[in-house]
Amino acid sequence: MTATQPQFVLAAVIASLFALGTFLVLRRDIVRVVWGVSIISQAANMYLVTMGGFAGSVPILGHGGGHGGEAAVTDPLVQALVLTAIVIGFGTTAFALVLTYRVYEEHGTIDLFELGDRA
Repeated sequence: MTATQPQFVLAAVIASLFALGTFLVLRRDIVRVVWGVSIISQAANMYLVTMGGFAGSVPILGHGGGHGGEAAVTDPLVQALVLTAIVIGFGTTAFALVLTYRVYEEHGTIDLFELGDRA
């Protein structure tokens, strides 16, 4: 296994998540649109973590840390940014799903074209 092989796998997974999220955002069903936005935000988080450092050790210390060797300290800003984005993303997704349920109760459908015709 070469050192660049996991990077290709991560790039393929991130591209697949962006493609799936975009596909879902373009659907007529509101629930699928909400899931698409959630998947795109998680793909963006994976992208940020991947760009923040690619190491196989603990998140804060880089290679050689913790065993008496010189510790290469990575920037924890990426982890803090992604953790904040995950929390905000969960809250936003829950709020969007509650709003979707309210739209269904009010109009009896969650199809965007039918909702557009009624307006």
